[in-house]
This record gives sequence, structure tokens and C-alpha cells, in this order.
Amino acid sequence: MSTNPSGDVPVRRIDRILAFMSLGLLVLSIVSFFAIMIASASGADMRTGIWPLVGVLVYIAPIIAFALLLAVLIMSFVRRARANRGG
Repeated sequence: MSTNPSGDVPVRRIDRILAFMSLGLLVLSIVSFFAIMIASASGADMRTGIWPLVGVLVYIAPIIAFALLLAVLIMSFVRRARANRGG
């Protein structure tokens, strides 16, 4: 893997995919949170339909997003270490 003329390690496609997936999950979690707030205020039955899934999504999506960002960070550190080591 070659480096850029500026000395930075190039960003791979998998890094971009994981970063955008993480961002997407965070946005989805925030939208779901506000949807639950609006639906609760309007008197919707939160025990039926898709609402239980939306409720679980608010709890699970940020954890998965954090894990994806952590994976990107670790892969980036490993790639930079290998580039600095020369192999």
C-alpha cells in the first residue's frame, strides 16, 4: 500500500463504508427517538405495530455505531503503524 505524497495513508473503501454506516445508524437512532416522542405525545399505542422495533432501535443503533467507529479507528491505527514501519 503506497502513501500519498503528503505522507498520509490513503483512506480505503471499507473505512468509508463503515464510517457512513455508523453515521447512518446514529441518524436513524435520533430520528427514531423523535418519532417515539411525537407518537407518544399524540397518543399512539406504543405496544403494537412497528413501535416496539423502533423502541429497540433507539437502544441498539448507537451501540452498533460506536462499535463500527471503533473498528474504523483500530483499522486506521494498524494501517498507519504498518505504513510507518515500512511494511
